Amino acid sequence: MKAMFLTGLREMAMREIPVPTLKEPGDVLLRVGAVGVCGSDVHYYTTGRIGSQVVEYPYRVGHEFAGIVEATGAGVARVRPGDRVAVDPAMSCGQCDQCMGGRRHTCRNLRFLGCPGQAEGCLSEFIVMPEECCYPLGAGMTLDQGAVVEPFSIGLYAVKMAGGPREARLGVLGCGPIGMSVLLSALAHGAAAAYVTDRIEARLELALKSGAAWIGNPDSMDVVAAIVEREPLLLDVVFECCGRQEALNQAVELLKPGGKLMLIGIPPVESVSFDIDKIRRKEISIRNVRRQNECMLEAVDLIESGRVNVDAMVTHRFPLERSGEAFELVSEYRDGVMKAMIEVCGETS
Repeated sequence: MKAMFLTGLREMAMREIPVPTLKEPGDVLLRVGAVGVCGSDVHYYTTGRIGSQVVEYPYRVGHEFAGIVEATGAGVARVRPGDRVAVDPAMSCGQCDQCMGGRRHTCRNLRFLGCPGQAEGCLSEFIVMPEECCYPLGAGMTLDQGAVVEPFSIGLYAVKMAGGPREARLGVLGCGPIGMSVLLSALAHGAAAAYVTDRIEARLELALKSGAAWIGNPDSMDVVAAIVEREPLLLDVVFECCGRQEALNQAVELLKPGGKLMLIGIPPVESVSFDIDKIRRKEISIRNVRRQNECMLEAVDLIESGRVNVDAMVTHRFPLERSGEAFELVSEYRDGVMKAMIEVCGETS
């Protein structure tokens, strides 16, 4: 089968490798349909690492995907050949203290697709996944929508961690795919108003069309002053989705006393800082969001039911052999890109 590998910084190459085989009763062989290019994939593409996780070349990245079931192990009952499925890229052991405590996403023995030292990614024609990672798609859902389920589930998880936030007034700083997922999830859960910032105008326009109460570009205006003018009592929750120090500073200014700061973005540096006097006096709660936990099924349901429309998030499409172009586009934030999709099997509608 064909597979795309990182071979160096900003270098990718197609290789022929064997089709994987079923080894365990719960294994599912999937024909990969659509693969979304995630910001974490781009970190590996441009720098070869995220923190302590360092790429050893050649390496296959990719973890946001949907596919079609080709074959199943003897113990599989949840899916059958021909089913279209969204895939949770996190493979937990189910036996450690974290798994037993309802925190499978922080499993002590977690294997995550496209994560160095854990599992090869999904930029290939076929892949084997455990049955519990496969979520059947509704008959009317596309594989593109299925691939968006995983990043959307992260936004959904962040919103649930923030407490709802029904009737809350909130900020979304950074409106890439995760920020947009937060926005859509928050509005679906009854948020009163969402204030969205980003440096890419096309993303801001999409946020406005999707229900944001206000949008602003921090490169051309003082977004804190503009939001405070509209919300003098400040915001209940701010979701920091871009991993930038300046956004963290803005979040602290925007939060009301007792407010919640949700950290989702991956910073390009090893440490960040906060104005301790401000966060102490305001008694701001800071929560880190680590991927998602048990939100995939609800994410599928929200998209399938039409309560959330993620179609506009996919702005660019590429075949597998042009994966390098997709990664360059996303890494440079060109052409108003929100989500670049790599369509592997040619059947994504």
